[in-house]
Amino acid sequence: MVKFLPFSGTVTMINDFSVSPNSESEGCYKVMSLVDGSGRQVNFIVEPKTYFLDHAMVAVGDRVTGYYDADAPVPMIYPPQYRALVMVKETPSQNAKVDFFNSQLVSSDGMLKLNLSPGTQILLENGQRFTKSPANRNLIVVYGPSTFSIPAQTTPYRIIVLC
Repeated sequence: MVKFLPFSGTVTMINDFSVSPNSESEGCYKVMSLVDGSGRQVNFIVEPKTYFLDHAMVAVGDRVTGYYDADAPVPMIYPPQYRALVMVKETPSQNAKVDFFNSQLVSSDGMLKLNLSPGTQILLENGQRFTKSPANRNLIVVYGPSTFSIPAQTTPYRIIVLC
């Protein structure tokens, strides 16, 4: 189970990142710098397999949240550098959460509970329908309004199952 941690901020730089000189992967990896409201900076390494919600094109100045594996080893450098697993470009009409949801569809941090409806789309990363239960899985949840309770409850618009 991956322990997803988010970092939200404004994109200040996007550059190519070289994993090895003179290779076929040249130009396929990017380094994306984010700065949050308190001035903290994080560099995300964006790989070809990094999942961008809605295939959003991200540019300098955009507000985004990058999710990384909290248990993965990272180089001891400043600013911190993480391998981006999921990137979400902020939009005013929807919220997103990437986390493990248990058998009761409660996130691992206990802050969000999902109430599924027949209209909730449940998809794979490739856009195909997922036909099993989303419980006990890592999910990208796209939702709108939620309750003010703890955990907050919502009926998601869409769920992407991270297999």
